[in-house]
Amino acid sequence: MYGFLVRRAMGARNPQKALTWFSSFNLSRSVHSLPFATVEVEKISGSQPAEVHNLVQGKWAGSSNWNTIVDPLNGEPFIKVADVDEKGVQCPKHGLHNPFKAPERYLLFGDISAKAAHMLSIPERISLVIRFVSWQGLFSSWKSSRTAKSWLSLAIWSGGNCHTFQFSLGDSSTSINECYMGNKPTLKKCFVDVDFINSDGRTMNKLLLEANPRMTLFTGSSRVAEKLAVDLKVRIKLEDAGRDYVAWVCDQDAYACSGQKCSAQSMLFMHENWSCTSLISKLKDLAERRKLEHLTIGPVLTVTTESMLEHMNKLLKIPGSKLLFGGEPLENHSIPQIYGAIKPTAIYVPLGEILKANNYELVTREIFGPFQIITDYKGDQLPLVLDALERMHALLTAAVVSNDPSFCRQDLIFSCEVIGNSVNGTTYAGLRARTTGAPQNHWFRPAGDPRGAGIGTPEAIKLVWSCHREIIYDFGPCQSNGRFQHQPEKSYCQQVCCQNSST
Repeated sequence: MYGFLVRRAMGARNPQKALTWFSSFNLSRSVHSLPFATVEVEKISGSQPAEVHNLVQGKWAGSSNWNTIVDPLNGEPFIKVADVDEKGVQCPKHGLHNPFKAPERYLLFGDISAKAAHMLSIPERISLVIRFVSWQGLFSSWKSSRTAKSWLSLAIWSGGNCHTFQFSLGDSSTSINECYMGNKPTLKKCFVDVDFINSDGRTMNKLLLEANPRMTLFTGSSRVAEKLAVDLKVRIKLEDAGRDYVAWVCDQDAYACSGQKCSAQSMLFMHENWSCTSLISKLKDLAERRKLEHLTIGPVLTVTTESMLEHMNKLLKIPGSKLLFGGEPLENHSIPQIYGAIKPTAIYVPLGEILKANNYELVTREIFGPFQIITDYKGDQLPLVLDALERMHALLTAAVVSNDPSFCRQDLIFSCEVIGNSVNGTTYAGLRARTTGAPQNHWFRPAGDPRGAGIGTPEAIKLVWSCHREIIYDFGPCQSNGRFQHQPEKSYCQQVCCQNSST
């Protein structure tokens, strides 16, 4: 067995030379000044491959073994990734900081966030970030300390009270949010307290098993999520003018990022009033505007073209099903066969057929690509739609789209029969509803699932990256001799006699 261990020095805290924007703090670990960017993104190619190193103890480390990433657009090997050697990270259970140890670090991470936000205002740096990510949410200033705020409950005896604190979980797996809470992340670089590790899925699974982290935040397929939930004994949180807005949103939610957004639209239930409109034809027109040369449609990284077409053919064997648009491979491209490349696709399947036991698993199979199922229902068939939702396992987001306020409102409470009978972690409702808005307060997994995770808000950070701890204080009063006198316990008979005599 290989160990998963990189120890942190937790001895006496000596002032370390830190970055100028938080030099007033004494850190519990050495901070290494890292260059903002070490590669010119536009020059990465097969002739000039980039190298991705691991970040361990604040230092970039290469490896004797390298994995090669193939460019999804032309098949050139354009990135070399240092393969992890299955060594990992160890962090004290009480974290790198908590409300009693190095509390100044809460303010430190507020300054880090503020500095990061400032750096994103510099054109050349924001250009680099835009190149690699499509969305980034940042915090700043004092808000990180508020995520660790405590509260006080008065005791029922004189001199006692109860303090509740949000404590770190120790080692963890994501980025800045858990740094706020004193954890030591292992996946993403964010200046301090982070190790950056590259590996394939099998190695990362072994790494997690041997490291035994107290919390892991996972975004990916439901199949992998369910496996990790078992492997990690549920210590895991699981992370969607002049135009027809509804049609545009349906197209964006289903096909933007080639259908690879975490909460992409996978099934569209149309009321008969919508099916009588031009919604489908507009959706078809919008989908056909997507072109590889514009990168509005592109490679699918986890599902091959052959697999998606095979799934489509199985669906088309269902009675009443039909291809609405797409269903063909992309043309005139150099995308390697290990990736997927199909046109945005939609298949109609009758609601009654979807609900049949021999069809349901096939229709609701998770396809992480530009692929969706469309069905319709009549006004009296809403219970059938709710039944279909009830039987689903992937319930990340939902959108209830209606221009009838009574459909979404009842007695001035923003709820309706659909919302009241579904458990999607985040549900959008109204004419502008969508499934992939991903606001700051987005919540993942079905409501009621203890593995559900949130992003962005102080409440979400506290839920995912800290645990509840009570500190009970009791300072008196004592008797004049400085101690309580020992009173021998009375037997049950003596107690009864005393009670009787007193009455």
